[in-house]
Amino acid sequence: MTMETGAHTRYDLKYHFVWCPKYRRLVLGGNIGKYVAHVIREIAARCDFRVEEMAVMPDHVHLFVSAPPDVAPAKIVQTVKSITARKVFERYPSVKRKLWGGALWERGYFVMSSGTGTTEEMIRRYIKEQRNKDANDQSNLFD
Repeated sequence: MTMETGAHTRYDLKYHFVWCPKYRRLVLGGNIGKYVAHVIREIAARCDFRVEEMAVMPDHVHLFVSAPPDVAPAKIVQTVKSITARKVFERYPSVKRKLWGGALWERGYFVMSSGTGTTEEMIRRYIKEQRNKDANDQSNLFD
């Protein structure tokens, strides 16, 4: 366990988030998914959290982050979803048509902290398995 240090704190807080595009549309494949991952890393660099593991699937996103105690999980996911949606619509306007001109993300999301019956390593392994599963599924599309 690696402890992080703040001005007057020591902490080890990690959150696993999962959220989906509106209507669970398959809009995050290929370059769009890579762009979403790139934007999430940019957001993490600017904001006060660190990406531990990430998998952008065609129909959902897994994000495992470490954050200080003064950054609420709800604020992290709100920031990530709003900025990624704006940037994806700017760069790939055709995505908006696939969502009937609406929002990119569903309103809800899943969040779980590591240590609540699930270890950090279990979450990392699960996200990696999901990423590998998606890569295998994508290769099977062209068989």
